[in-house]
Amino acid sequence: MASFAIGSHHLNPFRQFKKHSLHPPLSPASPPPSFGPSHCRFRGSTRFGGGLLVRAEDKARDSSYSSPIQQRTQQLQVLYVTISFLTIDFTEESGNCDPICSVDETSSQEYEANYQPKTDLLKAFAVVGTALTGAAAINHSWVAANQNLAMALLFGIGYAGIIFEESLAFNKSGVGLLMAVSLWSVRSIGAPSVDIAVSELQHASAEVSEIVFFLLGAMTIVEIVDAHQGFKLVTDNITTRKPRSLLWVIGLVTFFLSSILDNLTSTIVMVSLLRKLVPPSEYRKLLGAVVVIAANAGGAWTPIGDVTTTMLWIHGQISTLPTIKDLFIPSAVSLAVPLALMSLTSEVNGKGQDAADVMPSEQMAPRGQLVFSIGVGALIFVPVFKSLTGLPPYMGMLLGLGVLWIVTDAIHYGESDRQRLKVPQALSRIDTQGALFFLGILLSVSSLEAAGLLRELANYLDAHIPNFELVASAVGVVSAIIDNVPLVAATMGMYDLTSFPQDSEFWQLIAYCAGTGGSMLVIGSAAGVAFMGMEKVDFFWYLKKVSGFAFAGYAAGIVAYLAVHNLNLSLPTTLAEVPFLSGP
Repeated sequence: MASFAIGSHHLNPFRQFKKHSLHPPLSPASPPPSFGPSHCRFRGSTRFGGGLLVRAEDKARDSSYSSPIQQRTQQLQVLYVTISFLTIDFTEESGNCDPICSVDETSSQEYEANYQPKTDLLKAFAVVGTALTGAAAINHSWVAANQNLAMALLFGIGYAGIIFEESLAFNKSGVGLLMAVSLWSVRSIGAPSVDIAVSELQHASAEVSEIVFFLLGAMTIVEIVDAHQGFKLVTDNITTRKPRSLLWVIGLVTFFLSSILDNLTSTIVMVSLLRKLVPPSEYRKLLGAVVVIAANAGGAWTPIGDVTTTMLWIHGQISTLPTIKDLFIPSAVSLAVPLALMSLTSEVNGKGQDAADVMPSEQMAPRGQLVFSIGVGALIFVPVFKSLTGLPPYMGMLLGLGVLWIVTDAIHYGESDRQRLKVPQALSRIDTQGALFFLGILLSVSSLEAAGLLRELANYLDAHIPNFELVASAVGVVSAIIDNVPLVAATMGMYDLTSFPQDSEFWQLIAYCAGTGGSMLVIGSAAGVAFMGMEKVDFFWYLKKVSGFAFAGYAAGIVAYLAVHNLNLSLPTTLAEVPFLSGP
């Protein structure tokens, strides 16, 4: 009998069969052996596979005088049993099948084990509610008379789907896109004319696309640098292993790293570093929480450090130098206070020995230093490009991406084994669904702004909460529960630049509060969610161990901002402005 190697070209004829099926097209007179899912239950059973194989071979030899069709059928049966035997070892011990095994039985068992009637009931209510709202929304006469109510209902249901994403198992990007299209459909019905709605949509799309293009460019640049292990230039310089010193070093490095990267990328980089420095323990979890607080604080004082500050910057609510000058001190205070309080905890002071390396470090890709320098330089150059040319920031980001694209193509030319280091592969790894989520949310909020709902809400808040500091502080607190992107987008729609001019205290407080308020709960920011998944941190552990420290830092930062403005203090931008260097 001929031998057949798994994965070789000898098995190519079986590609014509049904996917995941090893049954050859036998004649009805000679049905194939019935094994089915049993492959998944007998992992590594030599006796089982060998016995079947021997019996099949004997049957083939005893039928030497059969017709050619029967001989071909029996040969295929031998081949079928051989492959079945060889694929037994591909099954995991957990009972899950390899893709070439039948998964019907295993899938049904997992479904029965994981079946949650309450979750399914919740999904059913969500779908029915959405369907009823959609049915009401397409009623032209009712929408024309109740446009604001219809849009509020749609936004409320869509936002609930985003908040309860995990419970409903509906991806928030899909919910956001569906909500955006539904809201603009209602707006087209309720507007004075369709032409007006189309004009409003075109204006909103132009503004939203600037943010989406900016994010796509920034994420791609960061992904390329990370693929080259470029961030090792930063993380490898962390040499201290003393618990208290490491706490501060990790916080400060993350704080400044997040000011040029997004807080999600900074968190992933720093938590990965912690796994190499500190063994699993309460202390490592505490260090991870420091990364979350520092990443959110670091992203609040630069226009490119957080998506909310980027939104405010692109739309003209804040500018580069005043933001850095006025928000650096509050952001630093919001990190320093939690670090000082955590330094007094038993998890930090109770460590008897210094931490040691627990994992080998990955090697930097060829010319990784060059890619790191160009990538970080491209991110930093974006505000400079905007100041020099007056063009929107996304143009500067696309310029940096184009330069890095050409450079990586040149330095990896002819290296077929390093395709993952090039931009096309990086584009396949970036968080595209995150960008689509921003697109859906921003288009949804812009529809509410076009309908005048946000202006009515702003007037209500002005009448009942005249203190803008309280409004901004409340936005930060709510951002610990609700995503800060729609909150900031709604705030931008509620208050225009005539109410609060560029770089006013209100917009700077919004940038600070929305950026740092998410640290109070682990689910309040993308950095916290990433840390929660990477370190398997429980929601209530963070609430008990970290939330108090984060809230203290958040409140201290607001106090610091108000004090800085009342005392006319800010971060100097030139040496001539430093008090002890300036003349009399």
